Amino acid sequence: MQATLKTVSNAKQTLGFFTYDDFSCVTVELPWEDNQNNVSCYPAGTYECRKIVSPTRGKCIEIMNVPNRTNIQIHAANYARQLLGCTAVGATMADIDGDGNLDVTSSKNTLEKLLDAVPDRFTLVVERLL
Repeated sequence: MQATLKTVSNAKQTLGFFTYDDFSCVTVELPWEDNQNNVSCYPAGTYECRKIVSPTRGKCIEIMNVPNRTNIQIHAANYARQLLGCTAVGATMADIDGDGNLDVTSSKNTLEKLLDAVPDRFTLVVERLL
């Protein structure tokens, strides 16, 4: 079974919907900036993923073999500005800080549920719709 991530981008962020089997959640990422390190989301494609324990993020999911990128992960965060090219997961989207951008809520709890839902290794298909 594979997971899917379908996203749309604007100038400030990328918002998405992640699904695996009967689990689903929303996501936030940086906007698309031609796959530049630390300022862009990663490109559409099919990626192998694995659960890891990051020295800085704790339990998370590594997205492997992203072209021209390293250390791309799915981890807890609420705002696109907290990311350096990774994907943050959440329960819902809301403008938490009043800056006019949608953020994700309950990120730590959603990440725990995601880690419970997916196997240790899985395939992720990423579709960048805009």
